[in-house]
Amino acid sequence: MTLTKRDLVIRISNETGLIQQQVLDVVQKTLDYIAESLSKGDKVELRNFGVFEVKVRRARIGRNPNAPETDVPIPERSVVKFKPGKEMRAEVIKIQPKEEEPSSTPAQPGAQAQPPKT
Repeated sequence: MTLTKRDLVIRISNETGLIQQQVLDVVQKTLDYIAESLSKGDKVELRNFGVFEVKVRRARIGRNPNAPETDVPIPERSVVKFKPGKEMRAEVIKIQPKEEEPSSTPAQPGAQAQPPKT
């Protein structure tokens, strides 16, 4: 399931009794100010939620999987990173991972299982 901005507005409106348009304006302004701060290179810290910050990814050489002999230069660029806060991390860690269904393709001989990425 995906939580959308619209879902947030409806839930907040129902719980607070505020008009949906007012809630939408506040939510949108909040998101606008976060994006504005990040675009200036500032860090956005929301206590008990997490920290958004801009990091610069260095330039590197990539490879096209369809033509591995061809190198593709990937330029340096800025990306937004998010580090969850202590309370959010504690809530998310409670989620039980879904059991993987056995795949219909046999495992390749000598292949080792990869640990999940965190």
